Amino acid sequence: MKKVLLLLANGFEFFEASAFIDVMGWNMEEGDCSTKLYICGTTKEIKSAFNHRLMADYLIDEVNVNEFDALAIPGGFEVYNFYVDAYSDKFLDLIRTFKANDKIISSICAGALPIGKSGLLTGKNGTVYPSPVRREALKNFGVNVLDQPIVIDDNIITSWNPATAFDVALLLLELLTTKENAAKVRQLMGF
Repeated sequence: MKKVLLLLANGFEFFEASAFIDVMGWNMEEGDCSTKLYICGTTKEIKSAFNHRLMADYLIDEVNVNEFDALAIPGGFEVYNFYVDAYSDKFLDLIRTFKANDKIISSICAGALPIGKSGLLTGKNGTVYPSPVRREALKNFGVNVLDQPIVIDDNIITSWNPATAFDVALLLLELLTTKENAAKVRQLMGF
């Protein structure tokens, strides 16, 4: 069983999180039945942008990275305090620990920024939401910011907006299983 940890900061974007939830869930039910996703946050109840809530399976302090195969990080909105959690020491340390254990890290939109702040993308290629403010922030973390929707460098996936969410989630599924299995799930989901 391949286990994915969905790391949510308060202020996360629900659509981006749901792409990971649905793709891994569809795989569990209709694909090769090999993936399970768990939600993690700094608090048990995590509030999204637009003020909806999810319950975490794990608090950051409870995570044993050795039990997981990949980390998924959706972006979020500053006005909903996304960066308070996303830039916290606990959040950044968990990202670093996944990388230190050679796990896949995937992100959507502003989810690339805590990866950049963690130092894992310094000197590497990445992308982020295509606004000058977000691109400059990622660049200031030492990242070579590319003008393309999805970038993979050193087992780290970054992408630039919600429209990339399902492609990133399906790419993560491909890396965890097989290209054929991901293509099957893509087709079953109608993409």
